[in-house]
This record gives sequence, structure tokens and C-alpha cells, in this order.
Amino acid sequence: MFSLKKTLATLSAAALLGAAAVPAVAQDNPGDGVTVNMAQATWDTGWFHAEIYRQLLQELGYDVPQITTLDNPPFYQAVAQGDMDLWVNGWFPLHNTYEPTFSQGAEIIGSVAEGGALEGYLVNASAVEEFGITSLEDFKRDEVKEAFDRNGDGLADLVACPPGWGCEVNIEHHMDAYELRDHVNPIKAGYAASMADAVAAYEAGENILFYTWTPNWTVNELVPGEDVMWIEVPEVDLPDMSLADAATLEGVEGCVNDPCMLGFPANDIVPVANSAFLEENPAVGALLEAVEIPLGDIFAQNAAMNAGDDDIEAQAAAWIEENREAVDGWLETARAAAS
Repeated sequence: MFSLKKTLATLSAAALLGAAAVPAVAQDNPGDGVTVNMAQATWDTGWFHAEIYRQLLQELGYDVPQITTLDNPPFYQAVAQGDMDLWVNGWFPLHNTYEPTFSQGAEIIGSVAEGGALEGYLVNASAVEEFGITSLEDFKRDEVKEAFDRNGDGLADLVACPPGWGCEVNIEHHMDAYELRDHVNPIKAGYAASMADAVAAYEAGENILFYTWTPNWTVNELVPGEDVMWIEVPEVDLPDMSLADAATLEGVEGCVNDPCMLGFPANDIVPVANSAFLEENPAVGALLEAVEIPLGDIFAQNAAMNAGDDDIEAQAAAWIEENREAVDGWLETARAAAS
């Protein structure tokens, strides 16, 4: 934020030079007259940081009237074509499969949160102890399948990912790679509803198997190492094996082993924006490069949202004010890029 001394100096110069005031105003609000078509992912755990970026863009004078919720495939196609300008819900390397779609017209820029965005399979801790479960391979055992069969079809039920999500591609790959089709039933309904059902089942004393990622309210509701445990895959097998080394991590709290063979690479959460839009709006590019949001803050908001506080606009505004010193630095950087 400009200091009072600096603001007064600017006004004095404007009084002396007349037209010199125009560039200063434009620099303060580089987004005047520009509408940003912003998207967000279908998973609600990504909406908090999307709203933070929307409000920061508005502080720069950009008009961001709404955020359009899109699945991965239509967003990456739309941002490449210029029908959408950006989102901040890229998960890489998980979303590498979409790179051929967007790379000719859009690009990754900056990082919401680097590393620490984990993915994997979890089981209630009591079942890990009772059945000696350490891996998806254990779900081929009849007694384990029976213990996790909640709909009576003879298969263990797994809360998986809806069609179109990047994680759905990897889970489907795992079902074939580990020969689990005759043993595990991946549930692909709406994730939030499926997980709410799983939490209720856990609280009723039933066994649960689910996929999740971090940050996510699920790991606040079902705490790894206490309520649930991360389990491993039989071996790392990914659609893109160049990412194999990143799928085994050390120090994963609540995993059955250390290092932990999660079977999914750790991800960065990043913005993806249309390249032509960035060229025309250097302040946006500078802002996307500058902003960072701690995973712990996203965790906390996700937990609050799951507890019933769904006023994401107010939560984002509160976060911005609580971090005003850093925010003002980011805005200064963006304004300087536009001058």
C-alpha cells in the first residue's frame, strides 16, 4: 500500500504537471476497464484460494464478476482458446495429462502452494490393526473385502473420484495395474457427498476405504495417525512413470510405513492462465507470480467450511486483511509490472 507521504508527493506532482497524473492513476488500478473470466475447479476445497485471488484482482481494478466452476477438461480447453483467462486450481504433475490441451495457448505461472499436496488411499486405523492392512494388495483377501463391502456386492467399497478429475485417471489406472477390478468397487459419485457418507459410516463403527488429497477437510475430520492411516500401493505404477520417484515420500504422518509408497506424486497447486491474456495484462502475471497461500490456512478454511461456515467470500476477505502486509507487497509488485 502507498504511504501517506508517497501519496501526497504524487498529488503534488500531479498538480504541477497536469497530465502526469494520468499514468499514476493507471498504475494504481491497472485493471480498470478489463474483465477477467476466471474459473475454479469442481472440488470445493479449492474455492477458498480462488476467491482470495479474485479479490486481489479486484483490488487492482479488474472486474471479476463471478468465478465459473468447471471440470478439468473443459477448463484446460477453454483457457487455451482464450474463452477463460485463468484459474488457480492447477495440480501438477497430476494435471500433466492436460498439458497437450493447454500448452499451445496457456501456461503455468506462479504457485499457490509448492509441494505438500499429497494424494493417496486411507483406511480406518482400527481395520489396519485388525486385518494387518498395509497395501491395496490386502483388499484381494476375502475377509478384508467382506469387512469393507458396504453395499453387499462382494467388493470392497472405495470412495474414489468423479469422472473428469485428474485423480480419477490415476485411480482407474491403479484398478487395472494392480488387478483390483474383481476386488474393489470405486465409487465415482459426487466426492463431498460420498465422503460425508463414509465419515458417517466410520462414526457408526463401519470400516472405510477412501482416496483423498491435501489440503482437504477430510484429513481434519479423519486425522491420519489417529482415526485413519495412509496405506501403500503394491508398487508404484503411474500413467506417466517419469513421476515415479515422487510417489514415495518420507515423513508422511499417519502412514503405515516410512518412507510411504503413496502411489501418487506430491503436487504443486498452481495458477494456469491464457498466455495472450498475460501478455496484455502484466499486472496479473506479476500477481500470480507473487502470491503464496500456506497449506495450513487452506486446511483451516476447509475444516471450517465442512463444519458449516460456507461464506467463502467473507473468509477470503478476512484472510486478506490478516495478511495485509504481505498482500500489499504483492499488489505493489503487480502495479510496478504494469507501469
